Amino acid sequence: MRTVPLSERQLASFADKHAGQIPFDTGPRHLAGPGDARHVTHGLAAAGWTTLSDPLDAEIVMRSPDHRYRLQFDPQSTTSAWWRLRAENSDNGRGWYAEFGKRVPAEVLSGLTDALAAPASPPQDPWEPVTRAGWRRDEAGAAHSPDSLCYIERRPMSEFHHLPSWHIEARDARDAQYPGPRIWHAFLDEHVPDRLAGAFLTALTDRSPLQRGMFDHTAHHSAVKEPSPLSPQQVVDAHTARMKAIGAQVRAARRRQTTPAPRLPHTAAVQPTAHR
Repeated sequence: MRTVPLSERQLASFADKHAGQIPFDTGPRHLAGPGDARHVTHGLAAAGWTTLSDPLDAEIVMRSPDHRYRLQFDPQSTTSAWWRLRAENSDNGRGWYAEFGKRVPAEVLSGLTDALAAPASPPQDPWEPVTRAGWRRDEAGAAHSPDSLCYIERRPMSEFHHLPSWHIEARDARDAQYPGPRIWHAFLDEHVPDRLAGAFLTALTDRSPLQRGMFDHTAHHSAVKEPSPLSPQQVVDAHTARMKAIGAQVRAARRRQTTPAPRLPHTAAVQPTAHR
């Protein structure tokens, strides 16, 4: 399939929205609110994913160039999951499923989708970035954010699941024994590769803030918002630079796949020495 790059019109639309917003650094990330969904969809488009849905439809459906992966974003969903990501069975691995709630920060989800679009990286321990960020581990092995409003759990095998699956939730504070209403959730089934789970957890536990507009009211009331040192244009430029980097990475990987292996120099066959 021919790759259709992200268009200048699509980037201009992103710029039009953000150029007029005064950015505020917002953290921690799990309380920053959903942000702009185009952090996810533009990244996949830059990687060559195609859009299958009607451009005038609120629902967005995208498919990877090899047709194995499918992303669905439905902001009108009556369920708690607005993002659904599926992988079909292939010669390279089992199929899998992941879903994410409507208030998951798009920049955190894009950590996973960017890794999905990138060439496969060496295996990593998904817990490593969580430990590095200083999240507390309890006796059951779950990790809790410093403010205790987000937790990460890898639920063990059961009679229904042969491998552990990932469950991440951010919840409002009520008291130590009874957590409050759920803010957002993420579920990654037992076949999601560790490198993708690790990419999501790396983006989630990153201590650097996310940029939200001054009058963006989607962040949790406990989030800390401070005027950002970044200008609106710098926010737009960072997005554009990321799209270019993803496109360059995909093109480089494609060249490596299509470049034939170098031919060995021709040498004359050595004739066996006759015995006298």
